[in-house]
Amino acid sequence: MARYFNGKEVELLAPAGTFEIFKAVIESKCDAVYFGGPVLNMRMMRKGYNLSHEEIIEALNIAHSMDKKVYITVNNLFSEEDVEEARAYLSFLDTARPDALIVQDMAVLELIREMGLNLPVHASVMMNVHNLEMIHALKELGVSRVVTSREMDLQTAKLLGARSGMELEYFIHGDMCSVHGANCYFSSQVFGMSSNRGKCMKPCRWDYRIKRDGYVFPAEYPLAVKDMFMYEHLPELIESGITSFKIEGRMRDKDFMVMLSNSYGDAIDRYIDDPLGFDRTQDSKELYNNRKRDFSTAYAFGRPGLSNINRRYEGTGKFYSTGKVFSTPTAERELSAERVTELRARMAEDRRSTLIKPELAVRVNNMEQARLVLEMGVDSLYLPGDVFEPDRPFTKQDIKDLGAVKGHTKLYLGLPRMMNELHFDQYDHLLNGERLPIDGLIITNLGAIRRYRGTGYPMMGDANLNVYNHLSAGLYAGLGLTKLTVSPEMTLEHFASFTSHSDLPLEVVVHGTPALMYMEHDLFENTEVMEPIGEEDNQYVRNEVLVLKTDKGENPVYRDQYGRCHLLFAKELCYLPMLGEMNGLGITSFRIEGATYSIEELRTIIAAYQAAMDGAKPEEELLGGLKPVYAGYTLGSLQFN
Repeated sequence: MARYFNGKEVELLAPAGTFEIFKAVIESKCDAVYFGGPVLNMRMMRKGYNLSHEEIIEALNIAHSMDKKVYITVNNLFSEEDVEEARAYLSFLDTARPDALIVQDMAVLELIREMGLNLPVHASVMMNVHNLEMIHALKELGVSRVVTSREMDLQTAKLLGARSGMELEYFIHGDMCSVHGANCYFSSQVFGMSSNRGKCMKPCRWDYRIKRDGYVFPAEYPLAVKDMFMYEHLPELIESGITSFKIEGRMRDKDFMVMLSNSYGDAIDRYIDDPLGFDRTQDSKELYNNRKRDFSTAYAFGRPGLSNINRRYEGTGKFYSTGKVFSTPTAERELSAERVTELRARMAEDRRSTLIKPELAVRVNNMEQARLVLEMGVDSLYLPGDVFEPDRPFTKQDIKDLGAVKGHTKLYLGLPRMMNELHFDQYDHLLNGERLPIDGLIITNLGAIRRYRGTGYPMMGDANLNVYNHLSAGLYAGLGLTKLTVSPEMTLEHFASFTSHSDLPLEVVVHGTPALMYMEHDLFENTEVMEPIGEEDNQYVRNEVLVLKTDKGENPVYRDQYGRCHLLFAKELCYLPMLGEMNGLGITSFRIEGATYSIEELRTIIAAYQAAMDGAKPEEELLGGLKPVYAGYTLGSLQFN
């Protein structure tokens, strides 16, 4: 089955959570169905969902007999322990012959190449593809279709599709996320349940209060977005050149999914049959009456602002198929002496015979912090591509001034976490002109590797590349990265196993308040358009910093120069007691995230880590001399097994 409009294919892609649901949905007015198998996908939380090997084979036979397609999700991040299971599973899928796999982890591409398999690959939304260079890079790696970033508007999708020739898939209905794909680490840091490994506990749907400038604002669910609803905008979707229209809902029930698929399929057929006479609103009331949340067109037509935020039904459990909310506000765990002892003992088991003296790196937010880092003789100084307000981005003259006095300190220039075509134009001009006095670039996305590997600047990968196993590390090394930052989501066992398998130099963020959520959604808008409902000072940060408050703590939120929001730890990450054991695992660089500290706070933290790394004092003694700036210290994901 296939649909065409002006010679361009239009595919309606529907989800199925179980084999019973698949059998019903494949009979509906969709062109293709996607589902997960028994392992390695993003919907492993609900017992009884996903298909067995036998059901996959039968589902493929049914679909292909109807001239419809099947895409199988292999779309979570793999730990080292998952790699052998992935080999066996991919071998099975190669014989089963699905029409494509939907993948997140670069390890899948490496395994397909290594094993000589013939499996078409689509890049999952969790790859967060958001620029032309990423699409070109993925095409060169064998990817045949890209699921676009959730924040991509239709005009950008049209441009990227036309310039790249790549098939694009776009979400048109269902549950969305307020955080950029694969850039949410909240669930892993608080629960030990990685949202990038199919175990998200939905902290975006907690009941928060917003505080800023000493006031409390009425924003009960400031991160909880409405469901995507593009039913009335099918003509714009088709005109944009998008190939596949994707419905979200692998956790939804059978009747609901069949209703959605038939409604959208009928509307597409009506438009193809008579575009001039097409009634956008026909049957839309039925969809509205059967909604799980209120509706929005999200980012399809530009940044939606507060109109994208859902308030009705949140917290009631109505919209979950289990009838329960996944989680409730939970405090970040404190650093405990017992857990530190456990971690040190476990890391010592994998201690390498040859130790490399590690370096210390500090990421800053302004010139005053940068000068302090140089004054203290830190090994590496990182200038970020995303600068928190009220500070302003580093200028070319700033870079030159720092380069002139950096001495033995290595100076790295970071790139924005999300790069659009304008950002590439700006960095092209900066990096392809006169030689900058920098020692390398901090790479945040696959497209930037492709674009800048010929500039002569060494490249290291930042944490948001989400490298979780040696296969993806090896692929990135082959593309030109000389160092990688370890995924912030790794639990103890995954961390120890990965570091023992990887040959590439590795860096770990050991102190600070790294971002748990990175989002296009502007939380500051709540404080700009709403009247406050009370007065209350922030507990741990100055009042001008926006915080999200629950009864379990306060998370600071900073906005960068692009208007994007970074939600940080409530507590400070602190690995100071374990530096020796981490070095024994082959970690070659420790990073302090220093952007939010005052000069004196940052000076104290740097001095403690320098003393620990030089062996001047025991780590425990140094930790006792440090006073938390925020709500205490935490081990983040290393708190969990």
